[in-house]
Amino acid sequence: MSARDRLADGLYGAGWSTVKKLPEPVAVRLGRTVADVAWKRRGAGVRRLESNYARVVPGASPERLAALSRAGMRSYLRYWMESFRLPAWSRERIEGGFAPEDLHHLTDGMAAGKGVILALPHLANWDLAGAWVTTKLGIPFTTVAERLKPETLYDRFVAYREGLGMEVLPHSGGSAFGTLARRLRDGGLVCLVADRDLSASGVEVDFFGETARMPAGPALLAQQTGALLLPVTLWYDDSPVMRGRVHPPVEVPGTGTRAEKTSVMTQALADAFATGIADHPEDWHMLQRLWLKDLDPAKAPGAGGRGAR
Repeated sequence: MSARDRLADGLYGAGWSTVKKLPEPVAVRLGRTVADVAWKRRGAGVRRLESNYARVVPGASPERLAALSRAGMRSYLRYWMESFRLPAWSRERIEGGFAPEDLHHLTDGMAAGKGVILALPHLANWDLAGAWVTTKLGIPFTTVAERLKPETLYDRFVAYREGLGMEVLPHSGGSAFGTLARRLRDGGLVCLVADRDLSASGVEVDFFGETARMPAGPALLAQQTGALLLPVTLWYDDSPVMRGRVHPPVEVPGTGTRAEKTSVMTQALADAFATGIADHPEDWHMLQRLWLKDLDPAKAPGAGGRGAR
């Protein structure tokens, strides 16, 4: 293990062992302090966050983007502070920590017995939403986690999420899709974070007026299993309670090839995600490149392309 990997593993380990023991007001203040320090340093992640927000809030002034990125870093650190503390939260704290709207789309779908896929962007804290589903609703679910380096860090994340009642499958290896399909055919619940896929298998979508790639998995699973596909968006307000919305189902088109159906359905997911992100941009924790223009230096903003909008 490299020194960098040991440092990453040690920092996350300290977070889960130390932060969860702090009183909640202290953890909140610590998160804000760390966020503000990171924001003032204007590292690559903060700069990328502002660039992404420029697409979401077209025409925003530099001052507006700076304010958004500061709020975005505070939201991002709130996510981490909550995640480090979730294993120590009481059942009552978890049940009172999330208030979703239009939950009937999920509960009716589960009652129908055909399985449900929840697809989410990187908004607010999906781990908290997942813990709420397993605790408040008593519904277990299966998800997928990207293999992280070092392996010990990946193991920490898997153990953490399994401790919240989730079944976690590794993203690599090729067997995850088949297992997810079996869970859905058995009437189960699958939850997937689905707003970024830079692989060749990603589906191109129009996202805030420019092309990005999102994973095909949610649409393909819905087609192959008959499961209901539901977009979900999350956000924070000024209270300790996270908010959310379960959007109406994404329907499988009646005609077209599998690829054409997948494209239409993934675009529908992207549109639902865009609605939630536009309403609460500061809670979208996208500190990485997303749009294809940003991946191609010849088309990057400021290099002869249309630039950030």
